[in-house]
Amino acid sequence: MGRYDFLGTCDVVILSGGNSDEREIALASGRAVERALGQLDPAPRLIDFVDMAEPGAAGRIEAQGYDVAFIAMHGKGGEDGCVQGLCETIGLPYAFSGVAASAVATNKDLSKHVYERAGIPTPRGLSFASPDEASPEKIVAELGLPLFVKPSCNGSSYGITRVTDASQIPAAIELACAGGDLALVEECIEGTEVTVPVLGNDDPEALPVVEVVMGEGAEFYDLKVKYEPSELHHVIPARLPEDVYARVQELAVAAHVALGCRGVSRSDFIITADGSPCILETNTIPGMTETSLLPDSARHAGIEFPELCARIIELALDRVPSDSTAEGA
Repeated sequence: MGRYDFLGTCDVVILSGGNSDEREIALASGRAVERALGQLDPAPRLIDFVDMAEPGAAGRIEAQGYDVAFIAMHGKGGEDGCVQGLCETIGLPYAFSGVAASAVATNKDLSKHVYERAGIPTPRGLSFASPDEASPEKIVAELGLPLFVKPSCNGSSYGITRVTDASQIPAAIELACAGGDLALVEECIEGTEVTVPVLGNDDPEALPVVEVVMGEGAEFYDLKVKYEPSELHHVIPARLPEDVYARVQELAVAAHVALGCRGVSRSDFIITADGSPCILETNTIPGMTETSLLPDSARHAGIEFPELCARIIELALDRVPSDSTAEGA
């Protein structure tokens, strides 16, 4: 690995699994990272972190004396600042963003406010704690149809409904709130869906833009589409005019900075017919499987998967001492 020879003396633990809706996807990410770094001595250890609240869990990890944690946990407990807080408590450096940035980015309602303050266009939206709070007629009058209704804090397309009639709104909100989340109701922005990974701490850079092609019968980038072979749905580089391509990369970096992200983030956008990017969300722990968007983009930038994992660890060890989100959000 050349510049990553330091990993030969770095004891890496991969914290994966968890108990969110995205547990199996997280394990797939963790195992892929484990394979990529498997030639290290010592080889990284993967821990299926089913329950962070289990008595003694933090102490057992602390006792092993690991040098750094590679977090491969998606959804609640993994991306929302919980496992990051545990690592902070035991003094274990960890990959990806800090506590505050993770918590804000995973909350789609809060992150929209950050985007707006940073001048990053985002769809109009309304939040509800239950269907009883929502008037379908008023929602449609304000946001139009179709709409997307999604959990504010879940990920990987769980609980998302594309609404084409006002009568569907109560059930969609109830589904989005089922896990205890607020429901975020957003206007539907039509156009080309792209995603932009960003790599770095203090001086982050955008990787190649990936165009997401839905395929026949898919209304949006749902679970089925996300975990089909990447060559069916990823076009790299995205087929965008040069100025639009540069603009969406610029906005992805702006989102990374505004949220206070570190290491890696991946922001999803819709490019409208007039070439205007509109941000949907930012992922602070993107998928790390063989079919995931981040590794696919990095590969097109000449960064093979083992090197990408090594870079993420390097950025974790070089992390800034304080989480800037408290000031920037």
